[in-house]
Amino acid sequence: MRLFGLIGFPLSHSFSKGFFAEKFQRENISGCVYENFPIPDIALFPALWKENPLLEGLNVTIPYKQAVIPFLHELSEAAKAIGAVNCVRKQGDRLTGHNTDVIGFQRSLEPLLQPHHNRALILGAGGAAKAVKFSLQQLGIPFTEVSRKHLEGTIPYEKIDESVIRSHPLIINTTPVGMYPNVEEAPPVPYQFINTSHLLYDLIYNPAETRFMQNGATQGATVKNGHEMLILQAEASWEIWNAG
Repeated sequence: MRLFGLIGFPLSHSFSKGFFAEKFQRENISGCVYENFPIPDIALFPALWKENPLLEGLNVTIPYKQAVIPFLHELSEAAKAIGAVNCVRKQGDRLTGHNTDVIGFQRSLEPLLQPHHNRALILGAGGAAKAVKFSLQQLGIPFTEVSRKHLEGTIPYEKIDESVIRSHPLIINTTPVGMYPNVEEAPPVPYQFINTSHLLYDLIYNPAETRFMQNGATQGATVKNGHEMLILQAEASWEIWNAG
């Protein structure tokens, strides 16, 4: 039997476990099991592998995406650049950390990109934004970051005017603003300057259409939520665990 799983704490609801159970059934993948491992302290990480000798790979969620790094032998280029790991593969005695959010986001975004989507506005400067930044760098798309916290290298929301909106045809929300249950909220940008040339991408997937997306669609923009990214990053984990 091949064993895979998810670590985090708490793990009250897990997209991953349901996703892989359905995948194994749908694709007739036998001899594979995916379990939740809600460990209350990352210090228990090494013991988890000892107690589960069949374990080949793990997904990592909050609050351990950064805390797990010191326990790993090496990191992928993306995980190193972002400073966060959400997928671990065991090969022999070595554990390698990967970041599949990058792969999921990039594969989800690329089919929507037009030649004029040549500059991005990234709303938020947290962990999710780091994966988005790495993806955009891979795609050769320059970006401007927006943050409420006035961090170095970012602009505040108050500075977003018509010229900023017009010069950034790709706008990506990496913040939790508008996520269920606060579905009436939206990042404070001047939506009236958005037009049909814009692409608005929201990493949120619940609700399926956020107020950010609704506001963009009203102005004729193309909009996309983060549900496909979630699926594609899970598929990327499976690819990593089964790579040669």
